[in-house]
Amino acid sequence: MIPATLGTPSHVIDTGGFAGTRQSTFPQVRPPGYFSPDADPAAMKAFYAANGYLVLENGFTPAEVEALKRETTLICRGERGELPDHPKATPTESDADVLQRFLCIHFPHKCSEVMLGAIHNQPSVRALTTIIGPNVKCMQSMLFIKSSGKPGQAWHQDEDYIPTRDRSLTGSWIALDRATQENGCLWVVPGSHKHGILWEQRWHADRRFDCAQESVDFPYTDEQSIPVEVEAGSVVFFNGYLLHRSLPNRAPQGTYRRSLVNHFMSCESYLPWGKTPEGEHNAHYDYRDIIVVAGKDPYAYRGYASIQTPSVRPSGQGGCDKWGGKGNEYSENPPPRPIGKI
Repeated sequence: MIPATLGTPSHVIDTGGFAGTRQSTFPQVRPPGYFSPDADPAAMKAFYAANGYLVLENGFTPAEVEALKRETTLICRGERGELPDHPKATPTESDADVLQRFLCIHFPHKCSEVMLGAIHNQPSVRALTTIIGPNVKCMQSMLFIKSSGKPGQAWHQDEDYIPTRDRSLTGSWIALDRATQENGCLWVVPGSHKHGILWEQRWHADRRFDCAQESVDFPYTDEQSIPVEVEAGSVVFFNGYLLHRSLPNRAPQGTYRRSLVNHFMSCESYLPWGKTPEGEHNAHYDYRDIIVVAGKDPYAYRGYASIQTPSVRPSGQGGCDKWGGKGNEYSENPPPRPIGKI
């Protein structure tokens, strides 16, 4: 939380405007960039453009959050289909023991109607049409369980993994538990999206983080980042070029930092994601396993596909060979990240 005595960090641009009628009680002091569903769309759009992120408080009701948490447990238990390398839980296994196995499950909306419904959450869709445009599509979901002791993810930009042609990629990070610095909330570097540069990625060798690589050589220090602490039901939206990370869950045993992350972009852009099919030129490839959540898809004539299935993301605790990291080993003394210059 940003204490009231500190005011607005110098690198956060407070654009002002009506932030909405607040109902959340956490954090106690509402930092710039936190908006309620009834906020002025122009204020939301201005803050997002300047800083590359914003928080929508009370985007999901307490009942909707509880339904997503129950569904998370059922998915992890294998009740929505057996997950790769993770046999269905036995009736005698406790929910806590089962949840401890997972850091993240990719594409939960492919096996769960509840997770699919979250993609169409109306307060979120209204915010997305404000910051992206009237025509919005979704291509991915990720369900983070992140129980006590689980690692975070090093500095990265989501467009490294999901490329768009118009830089419209937007993450929608839904807090299913209160996210704090102790249990591994998001950290962002405000304004870092403006360069329009995808910084080089390297292996970090740092046990605090999972098997994904780290962005390096960008012109910011860790001290220029800020924590985005939010109440359950809040949604953090962030630009695909924004540098962000999370740290491990250091909270007491039995604590979770569950979140559902969906990715959206403009319908006007092709989505050149994944391997270009044989015989098709990569300049023409448009990934079509998508869901249109607002407006119209100008490429609807291309049809739609079902490509992805749920998969489990390794935490690194058993090695990283299965996550494109063969040969990447952790070190007790990882090298410091170099600071780039532009």
